[in-house]
Amino acid sequence: MRGTMSASLWLRFYVIIRLKVMVKREEDTMKFTRITVNPNQMGGAPCIRGLRIPVATVVGMVADDMAESEILKAYPDLTHEDIREALQYAAEAVRERELPLVNVA
Repeated sequence: MRGTMSASLWLRFYVIIRLKVMVKREEDTMKFTRITVNPNQMGGAPCIRGLRIPVATVVGMVADDMAESEILKAYPDLTHEDIREALQYAAEAVRERELPLVNVA
């Protein structure tokens, strides 16, 4: 039939588009250089630079409205860049999964 695509042509088109999307996502994926995961450390929780400082701890301190200077004083091994990347990692983790939310109606 003129103007219609066969199933195999549609499948090829779909695969090509899907691969392009996957490549684009990989290009857009941030490479985290300060976040490490070691199954033998802190129960495998993401940590800062192999230190025993979980990303969740740093993000929690920021959420508790601690100033960066307070965080750095509490954890002298941390740097400004560590805090920034912990927040970026947390933001990416939330983007990648659906979290249960309370429906407010």
